[in-house]
Amino acid sequence: MRLTQYFTEAFGILAANRIRTILTALGLVIGVAAVIAIQVLGAGMAGAVSGILGAVSDRTFVVLPNTRQTDFIRASIRLSDLQRAKDNVPNVIDAMPAGGQSLRASYGHTRRRISLGGVADERFATATPIRYGRKIGLDDVAGARHVCVLSDRAYTKLGIEGDPTGTSLRVGDKRYVIIGVLGTDKAGILPISVNQDVTIPYTTYETEYARGHAIVFARVLMDDPSKVDRTEQDMTDWLKRIKGGRVEYQTFDRKSFTKAVDGIFSAITVVVALIGAVSLVVAGIGILNIMLVSVAERTREIGLRKAIGATRFQVLLQFFIEALALSGFGCLIGLLIGVALGGLVNGLAIVKISGVVPPIPWLRSIAIATGFATVVTLAFGTYPAWRAATLDPIEALRYE
Repeated sequence: MRLTQYFTEAFGILAANRIRTILTALGLVIGVAAVIAIQVLGAGMAGAVSGILGAVSDRTFVVLPNTRQTDFIRASIRLSDLQRAKDNVPNVIDAMPAGGQSLRASYGHTRRRISLGGVADERFATATPIRYGRKIGLDDVAGARHVCVLSDRAYTKLGIEGDPTGTSLRVGDKRYVIIGVLGTDKAGILPISVNQDVTIPYTTYETEYARGHAIVFARVLMDDPSKVDRTEQDMTDWLKRIKGGRVEYQTFDRKSFTKAVDGIFSAITVVVALIGAVSLVVAGIGILNIMLVSVAERTREIGLRKAIGATRFQVLLQFFIEALALSGFGCLIGLLIGVALGGLVNGLAIVKISGVVPPIPWLRSIAIATGFATVVTLAFGTYPAWRAATLDPIEALRYE
């Protein structure tokens, strides 16, 4: 008997008992669909993170004192430390205070609360495209000029229309000339911005707002972004040497933040996938049960097969292929539903949030479905097939 004949007969038997086949495979369909949908959504969320952080420069990192240390005052960073870092830390070409303040701003008759922060020059700026004007340059920083760049969020919040460059923005009791407006820095519809609402030269910010106080955290610009790990270590080691005592610092960069977020999504994916795998065990038990029922119902058929010369292996193979066909059917339907469901949620929500269209992990999804079909068949289909193969033909023929 050829292998194709075994499969043809197996599918014929499953088709003859459609309701039983569908109900038996239902648990497998749900389990596989849940696991694969989670995998697809995980890929979508990873794309969302990339979309949100896409505008963040990979040439900069943030350094700040560890807030859990006992001598936090000694560890505080000052502007003079950042000026010296450029000459003493390899691969560091500039450093500036980071952070901002929430202040009341007015443009024309519109008054809104905005976040204001300092920036060194466009090397520190995000990769967000410019809509009008230009970004802050070295001359603006050197001269501590009263100029500012608006984010897309501030542009909308202040109700500005058209090109506002050259006009004035009042922040608190200070006035700044608007020299540029950034394009959208939001990831789709997600209300997350990687820029302050309004940025001014950091020298201006230091003079008018920081006033020589300790800096909460600082941004460091690197010459070679591929050496980010080494540069972060050199920067923290240098700060420890000049501060003395047992001070500690921590750093954050685009790569480490993305890695941390991806780790969170991966952990959630694993936990939910394990929960989904419970339904696979239940489905496997259902397949085991229905195959044992099938063996009992076809006992006389098995006896006849053996009486006319069928070997144990042939009988075992027949029932094993039936179990494989049943689990394969459930996993295939689960694969299609899972990819469709995950793709639908990605398209309706995550792509709009991230602005990134992630590729569907087809190979991983197919591997998962194939793996589950194989495991379920081997774990729950082998025993019924072995039991059918070891039936005594004479006893089988007597079975009523």
